[in-house]
Amino acid sequence: MNLDLIVNLVNKNLIKNNRNPLNDTETLVLQGILNNQTYLQIAQNADYSPRYITCVVAQNLLGKISQLTEKEVTKKTCPKILKSYALKELDRKSQQPPPYPNGLVPLNSKFYIERSPIEKQIECEISQPGTLVRIKAPKEMGKTSLLVRAIERAKNKGDRVVLINLKEWNNSILENIDKFLCCLCKTVAEQLKIPSKIKDYWDEDIGSKVSCTQYFDLYLLPQIDSPIILAIDELNVIFEHPQVASDFLPLLRCWYEKAKSSLLWQKLRQIVVHSTEIYVPLHLKQSPFNVGLPVGLNHFTLEQVENLADRYELIWTNATEAKQLMTLVAGHPLLIHVAIYYLKYKEISLNQLLETAPTPSGIYWDHLQRHQVNLEEEPKLLISLKKIVKASQPVSIEPIIAHKLTSMGLIKLQANKAQLSCKLYKEYFQNIFNS
Repeated sequence: MNLDLIVNLVNKNLIKNNRNPLNDTETLVLQGILNNQTYLQIAQNADYSPRYITCVVAQNLLGKISQLTEKEVTKKTCPKILKSYALKELDRKSQQPPPYPNGLVPLNSKFYIERSPIEKQIECEISQPGTLVRIKAPKEMGKTSLLVRAIERAKNKGDRVVLINLKEWNNSILENIDKFLCCLCKTVAEQLKIPSKIKDYWDEDIGSKVSCTQYFDLYLLPQIDSPIILAIDELNVIFEHPQVASDFLPLLRCWYEKAKSSLLWQKLRQIVVHSTEIYVPLHLKQSPFNVGLPVGLNHFTLEQVENLADRYELIWTNATEAKQLMTLVAGHPLLIHVAIYYLKYKEISLNQLLETAPTPSGIYWDHLQRHQVNLEEEPKLLISLKKIVKASQPVSIEPIIAHKLTSMGLIKLQANKAQLSCKLYKEYFQNIFNS
C-alpha cells in the first residue's frame, strides 16, 4: 500500500478527531517504520540522535496511532495495524452513502426512528372495526413515514390497503365534488384490483355523495372479505377547495358513523393525514376531526437524536453534540436528520454547521429560503411572524394565522401565545427583518 496514502489518511483523521497531525519528524519515523527500518537507521538517515528518535519521537507517534486506531500499537505491530486501519477506512469511504434525507424515510431503512408508543396505538386502533385515525403534525415531522409503516403492518396482517395522496390529484378534480368522488371510487377499485363499474352505481339524480356511498355499500365492501384500510395522505390539500371539502369531509364522518350499526361498514377503517387545520365551517356532528383516534407527532427527544447519530456511526460523547444540535433546531426530525447526514458524509464539523446554519453557506439555506418564499406569498403570515420575531416574549396572534404558522413548523404555541419554534428560525428571520 502507498506509504503517502497511509500518512495522509492518518493526518486527516487525526485532525478530524481534534488531535494534532504528525509533525515532520514523526512523519519521517512513521515512514521508516513502514519501510521496516530500525530506529538507528531512521536516526542516521535523518541526522538525529538515536535516543531522541527512540524515546521521544517514536513514543509520541505510537501514542497518536494507538489513540486513532483504538489499539495498543508498538513498533513491531504498527505496519500491520495501520495497513488494516487504512483498508477499513478506504472501504468505508468507498461505500455508497444512503439517500439524502428528504421526505419519506423508505421502508426497511435503518435510519427510521420509531415514534413509540404511537406506532402501536395506530396498529391497535385500525385493527378494530370501523375505526378512524387522524394524524396531524406540522410539515416535515414524519407523518408520511409513520403512515406507510402503519399500512405496511396492516398489509402483513392480510388487510387490503388503499393509499391516496391528494397532492397527486389535479386541481380540476379537487375543485369539483362530482369528479372528486368519481375519481375516489375508481382509485379505490383499482388499488383493490377489482373492476370499477362506476356507471352501474352512479346516479346523477341522487347526486354524487349518495352515489359514492352506495358504490361502497353495494359494490366495493361486499367484494372484499378482509378489512379495507382507506389511507388519505395530504388531506390538507382539500382544505384549499372549500366547496369540495364541505361535502367530502362530512362523508368521511358519515362512513365512520355507519360502522356503528353495520357489520359491512365495519370492514372500512380510515386513516387521514394532514398538516393544517380545517377552516371550512362544519357542524360539530359533520366533522371527522372530533372523532376517532387523534395522533400528533412531537420533535425528537435527546435519546432519539442520539439514536439516529448512532445509526450513522457518528462518535459523539456525553450527549454534548446532540444537545448542541437540539439547541439549534429543537429536535425537528428532518432538520436533525439532515444535520447528522452532513456530519457523516460531507466533512463538516459540528461547530462549522452551527456557525453557518442561518447563512447562505449553511446546510439549511434552501429550507429557509422555501419558508421565506411561502411567507411572502401570504403577507399576513409574514407580518405576524415579524411581530413574533421582534417580541421578547410570546405574543398573541390571530388563531388562523397561528395555525398556519404552526403547520409550517415555524412557531409553537404556549398558552395560546406564539413564539418561534427554534433558534435557527430566530437567527434567520432576525437577519431578514433587520436587513
